[in-house]
Amino acid sequence: MNAPVWVPSCIIVSRVVTLPTSPEEAPLPERPTEPVRPSRRFRKLVARHIDLVARTVRRLGVPPTDIEDAVQKVFLTANGKLNAIHPEQERGFLIAVATRVASHERRAQARRERTREAVGHLPSPGVQTPERAAEQAQMRDLLDTILDRMDADLRAVFVLFELEELSLTEIASALEIPRGTAASRLRRAREDFQNQCADATAEGDSGGTA
Repeated sequence: MNAPVWVPSCIIVSRVVTLPTSPEEAPLPERPTEPVRPSRRFRKLVARHIDLVARTVRRLGVPPTDIEDAVQKVFLTANGKLNAIHPEQERGFLIAVATRVASHERRAQARRERTREAVGHLPSPGVQTPERAAEQAQMRDLLDTILDRMDADLRAVFVLFELEELSLTEIASALEIPRGTAASRLRRAREDFQNQCADATAEGDSGGTA
């Protein structure tokens, strides 16, 4: 038996019952109805692409505490437009929506941080774990740090091309920009990434010889 597919909880909708205005209008009691369940295609959509969506919003700067909500928003949008999405275009559609959701979540996070700063409750800077046992975890931390420092427009193209392996044509369609603009942003993003990697390596070397 296949494992149950996780479906965003906000997709499960119960029937709304309207109360009568007078006792005479009261209908006979009805048997309880089951909640409206997501379609089979939607469940398959979630199963195929939930990791992609979660990965994309995380790499586009959504804080870890907000990733689940962001993923739900992406799939809620997809569920509402499911009949209009061609099966071969599901991946591109979800990435486009994930990009917009991530942008909204980053702005919301920035507003929260400004609010905390205004009231004098700034969160402490992210503290690195004293010892990183796994080299893979270290590299992921470095990647996340570099992506966080990258311009949002450049980061979106870099993540979709280098990490999610979309073509420039697919990226241009997902982000609704000309293909030439996507190519230009990718070139600049690669330069920025290489420069930041070089800086990180230099800092590591200087720290090790200190």
